Amino acid sequence: MNKPINILIIEDEPLTITMFIAAFNYISENNGQFDFRIKSVNNSDSALIEINKAINKTPFDLVLLDINIPASKDKKILCGEDLGIELINTFPKVKIMVITSHNNNYRLNSILKAINPDGFLIKSEIDFSILIEAFKSVLIEIPYYSKAVIKLMRRHVINDFTLDKIDRQLLYQLSKGAKMKHLFDIIPLSKSAIELRKRNLKELFNVENGDDMHLLIKAEQLGFI
Repeated sequence: MNKPINILIIEDEPLTITMFIAAFNYISENNGQFDFRIKSVNNSDSALIEINKAINKTPFDLVLLDINIPASKDKKILCGEDLGIELINTFPKVKIMVITSHNNNYRLNSILKAINPDGFLIKSEIDFSILIEAFKSVLIEIPYYSKAVIKLMRRHVINDFTLDKIDRQLLYQLSKGAKMKHLFDIIPLSKSAIELRKRNLKELFNVENGDDMHLLIKAEQLGFI
């Protein structure tokens, strides 16, 4: 009897979803050991709905996660990284494969530290055969990282550089033009704490004596907004 594998694809590009499903179908047809039960969503709100459904039904075994997924309407989930943390907290045994277009070392490092995914692929590096190899590997409990991610790890770029949810929320709200007086209603911090966060972010991004605009430019260059 084939083993049922419940999969959630969180991806906003229809052609990419089609390629993922085709790869799973190929594995199923040529392996015969797995019965893939696949759902796909293209935004954070739909993903949260599926996650809540799974809590009371059947948990997901594997999630394919795009980091650039559209934010939730309430802006509590800003990207796939936030969804990954939500998934880990909800389903401790779930396997997560991050498949992203980001190739910036700082951004990749942040994702690695926040989610520690079972698979990590850069979209520019993948083709159909690589997808099949990666999916097979993760299904049999062997982590799979693309060449770019392995290179990152070998160069010892992984360090303490990472942003928490409040940091990402602060950058997001600043990028949307939020003023300090409005940030208190969105971010549960005092004025001094928010200013401290901004100073720390400028230091992390090596923004010396720059205003918020310079911080946002640097954060965008590094893929955080």
